[in-house]
Amino acid sequence: MKVVIVGGVAGGATAAARIRRLDEQAEIVVFERSGFVSYANCGLPYYIGDVITEREALSLQTPESFFSRFRVSMKVRHEVTAIHPERKIVSVKNLETGEAFEERYDKLLLAPGAKPTQPRLPGTGIDRLFTLRTVEDTFRIKEHINKHHSKSAVLAGGGFISLELAENLRELGLEVTIVQRPKQLMNPFDADMAAFIHSEMRKHGVQLALGHTVEGFSEKDGGVDVLLKDGPSLHGDIVILAIGVTPDTALAKDAGLELGIKGSIVVNDRMETSVPDIYAVGDAVQVKHYVTGEDAVISLAGPANKQGRIAADNICGGNSRYQGTQGSSVVKVFDMTAAATGINETNAEKAGLDADTVVLSPMSHAGYYPGGKLMTMKVVFEKETYRLLGAQIVGYEGVDKRIDVLAAAIRGGMKATELKDLELAYAPPYSSAKDPVNMAGFMVENISRGTVKQWHLEDAATLPYDGSVTLLDTRTAGEYASGHIKGFRNIPVDELRERLDEIETGKPVYVICQSGLRSYIACRILEGNGYEAYNFSGGFRFYDAVMNDRGLIESATACGMDRQME
Repeated sequence: MKVVIVGGVAGGATAAARIRRLDEQAEIVVFERSGFVSYANCGLPYYIGDVITEREALSLQTPESFFSRFRVSMKVRHEVTAIHPERKIVSVKNLETGEAFEERYDKLLLAPGAKPTQPRLPGTGIDRLFTLRTVEDTFRIKEHINKHHSKSAVLAGGGFISLELAENLRELGLEVTIVQRPKQLMNPFDADMAAFIHSEMRKHGVQLALGHTVEGFSEKDGGVDVLLKDGPSLHGDIVILAIGVTPDTALAKDAGLELGIKGSIVVNDRMETSVPDIYAVGDAVQVKHYVTGEDAVISLAGPANKQGRIAADNICGGNSRYQGTQGSSVVKVFDMTAAATGINETNAEKAGLDADTVVLSPMSHAGYYPGGKLMTMKVVFEKETYRLLGAQIVGYEGVDKRIDVLAAAIRGGMKATELKDLELAYAPPYSSAKDPVNMAGFMVENISRGTVKQWHLEDAATLPYDGSVTLLDTRTAGEYASGHIKGFRNIPVDELRERLDEIETGKPVYVICQSGLRSYIACRILEGNGYEAYNFSGGFRFYDAVMNDRGLIESATACGMDRQME
């Protein structure tokens, strides 16, 4: 059996190694357009920022090492230019010599990945405008910064690559601005959770120009002006386009393979395309979202590697199945960690799901052990069934641990109420006896039993201030004085029982505290005394962070730049 693989990075390299482990006699040829195979895409920004200092560290394997161990022929700087399914042949061009030739296959695996989305805008071809996809792109950006002593950069787009580049460019001392049309960074997060990411970026001097449409680029003063449709232009010594990625599927389209959303390659759960003996994996393929069951394109390294393994199994006569992608991800944002899995509240609503959420702010480990840090968790679940749909966490220590537990819970089909039953490792330096994941489960269980009723951030703007409801802040007098929601009166929770006569009966009571815990206790006191009480999900800390962020974004939209750091 002869297997030809197009693309030698995540999915392609994984498949090649797996095929060899399953079939010692197979002939395996991999064609990779760039000069590197099995390289760490996710590590590229960290080379630019000098966190990774050795070029060799970016490649997990070389063509020579791959051949030595697996007897796989890795042909770098070779581009497959056409697929001829009827003849089971691919056309190939050697990019070093210009030689063109044909290669026969019995099985063909496409792992071309995705390419940076290139907007059709004036000026996209100028020299100081970069994209980041390959190791060569990384070297070009790094060498340009070193040669020209770049002092500033504008990043167009607010996803993973943009955030990682922003951090690494700041570490090099560059002034950094992020501009994009949406009014939040990081689409996997709801806007309220993204507020904490925005705050961390601003804290480290990154300017945010959110809610602005880029309409072109022009060379000016040895750099690049980023022209905005609705504001003054932004100037950078360099500009990097990071507005997303597009499946690289021109080959598949020309060969007549069925394409799906965003031009992705349609595959079944065996990673088979619409054409016999042709498989496809990675960022170029359409998958099923594990939570919603809807078609999706999700560009992540973990799924690409799993798909490569599954395709290899089936190429070798097995029957492995891909169960779908749930979008588990984590990103370093300076000192902060942000992670998500499943779907957020916004996408749950778009999918037509009747969703609810709990928001909590637990410590990373036991409060009495020094060094604990707050994290903010948002868990999304389906009303009525309490099916766990997704989670987002932003914080410092322990974020990755909790998101992985929640990701496994989703994969296992657990209900949000069942999070309370998980037995998780505990010692004071690492967690609390009631782990944050357990706490989320306790909160959802309280909702399911009617023990607590919630009100949410989006309800704040519509609360009546006509006296028909009671608005109650149960923090200390000092906390209340340092900032509160207009219209809320202050009765600290520890004084509530003695001051119940100050709260009119027969009216709903909307309660808030700093994190949601004291207000929950207050709600139980009120309910036990005949009141109808609603607890604010997230607490004033959450409310204040989100509202401050919204104010900064709106003011920045008006002037074209987030000037908080000036």
